[in-house]
Amino acid sequence: MGLTEPSHNKKLKTYNSYLKYSSLAIQLLAAIGVFGWLGYKLDQYLNIKFPAFMLLFGLAAFGGMMYQVYRSINRDNS
Repeated sequence: MGLTEPSHNKKLKTYNSYLKYSSLAIQLLAAIGVFGWLGYKLDQYLNIKFPAFMLLFGLAAFGGMMYQVYRSINRDNS
């Protein structure tokens, strides 16, 4: 009974890591999508032909999420 518990805890830790990082990936896609859409709508509202705000908001969302991933990885290694 004592031998199976460490492997069980290891499996749970592995599953938790998968869930954590897959949720970060979903958040990344959602943030880029929402901010890109908002930028697209702003470009339409201002009647701008070049998608400046869509690119700006999409890149800002990507940068913010990369910072979030960096903080998450740093927190795990501490």
